Amino acid sequence: MKEEIKACNNLLELIGNTPLVKLNRISAGLKGNFYAKVEAFNPGHSTKDRIALHIIEEAERKGILKPGDTIIETTSGNTGFSIAMVSVIKGYECILAVSSKSSKDKIDMLRAMGAKVFVCPANVSADDSRSYYSVAKRLHEEMKGSVYINQYFNELNVDAHYKTTGPEIWEQTNGKITHLIACSGTGGTISGTARFLKEMNPNIQILGVDAYGSVLKKYHETREFDSSEIYPYRIEGLGKNLIPTATDFDVIDQFMKVSDEESAHTARELAKVEGLFVGYTSGAAFQAAKQYSEEGVFNENSNVVLIFPDHGSRYMSKVFSDDWMSEQGFFDNVNLQAENHVEYIK
Repeated sequence: MKEEIKACNNLLELIGNTPLVKLNRISAGLKGNFYAKVEAFNPGHSTKDRIALHIIEEAERKGILKPGDTIIETTSGNTGFSIAMVSVIKGYECILAVSSKSSKDKIDMLRAMGAKVFVCPANVSADDSRSYYSVAKRLHEEMKGSVYINQYFNELNVDAHYKTTGPEIWEQTNGKITHLIACSGTGGTISGTARFLKEMNPNIQILGVDAYGSVLKKYHETREFDSSEIYPYRIEGLGKNLIPTATDFDVIDQFMKVSDEESAHTARELAKVEGLFVGYTSGAAFQAAKQYSEEGVFNENSNVVLIFPDHGSRYMSKVFSDDWMSEQGFFDNVNLQAENHVEYIK
C-alpha cells in the first residue's frame, strides 16, 4: 500500500499553533524568563490570520456570507492581508479601507493579493467621512452582497483568540505562565487570550501595551473617553482614537504606554540580538516589557509571554529603513554608530 502524500489542502490549515521562543540575550539583566509567541509563523505572517479565518467561516456557517459575495474591512494592514488571503482561497472579492499610516509595504502586499484598496487619511476623527471606519461602512451600505467584518466591534475577534491563542500558550507553558504582554489595537488578541488564561489561572497578570496618542490606557483606568489624549503617532496596529467593543478591559490588569522611537529601536534590536525579524508592534511589546521590569512587576520566577504580532518584512520602508528612521529623528549619533551600514565596493 502506497503512503499518502503529506500535504496541507491549502494555506488555511497552517493557521495557528505558532511557536513559543525563549528570549535570551535581549532580556539579559531583566528578572524572570521571557518568551515570544511568534505569530509571523502563520501563513499570512501575522496573528490576524486567526480572526480572518474564524470570522469568515462563522459568517459562512450562519449563511451571512455566500458564494460570489464581497468582504469589506477596515485595517491597518495585517487583518486586510489575512482577509485577502482567505478570500483568494475561498473565492470571495475583497475590498479594504486602509489607514494612510500603514506602510507602503503593507499596501503593496494587499494589492498583490488581489484586494481593492482605499487609502484613507490617518489623522482624522473616527466619525469623519474620510476615516477608514466611515469609508468601509459606506462601501458596505452601497454594495449589495457585501459583508463587513468590522473587527473593532466584532465579538468573534475576541472569540478567535479565546479558542486558539490562549489554549496554545497555556499548553506551551504547561500552565506556568505568570504574565502575558500584548499590544492592544482592536483588543481582540489580548482580550480573547486573557479570558482563556484567566479562566485557567486568575492570578496570571495581563499587561497591555498602548501608544502615546491613544485613548486606551486612560479609558482602562477611568472608564472615561478623553479626546485630549489623541494626537498623531507612528506605530501601526497599536492604540486607538476610539473605544473598540472588542476590547475586554475587565480582563486586562494594567496598561503601559510606549513611544514610537523606543519601540522602533527595540524592533531593530530584536533582529540584531535575537535574530527575530519582527514588526513594529513586536518592538513595542518588548519595549513595554523593559518598562514593566523597571517598575518591579517581575521577579526571578516570572514566566512572561509576549505576543509578537507580525513579521518585519512589512516595515522595510519604515522601521527597517535608515532613511525613514532619520526622517523621524529617531537616529542620534549613538544610534547611528550602533547601526550596520552597507559599503559598496567599486
